[in-house]
Amino acid sequence: MTEQTDDSLAERVERWLTRQMPIIQMHGGTSAIRKAEPGGEVIIELGGGCRGCEISAITGGNIEAELLQWPEIEEVTVRVPDSGESLGVEQPESIMGIDRSEGGRG
Repeated sequence: MTEQTDDSLAERVERWLTRQMPIIQMHGGTSAIRKAEPGGEVIIELGGGCRGCEISAITGGNIEAELLQWPEIEEVTVRVPDSGESLGVEQPESIMGIDRSEGGRG
């Protein structure tokens, strides 16, 4: 479940990803919160080592299942481009850590 803080939904999802999904970082993957609307939709994009990874669908499914338990989230979409594919986002990926200028965590 979620923590009750004054942080935005995107910041709370970001922290949750960092703590609960270390496998993304361990396998050279990146993640970015593309949309986070309380009472609505959260969109997360996985990249880096997740691109083309055979287990990225499982990781995405686990993320969706967990975040859908949060009362303020109605819908979760986890996008993972195929190897060599871009989802059209003109935003660099970070390798590790939180880069707030990108709106996601690396």
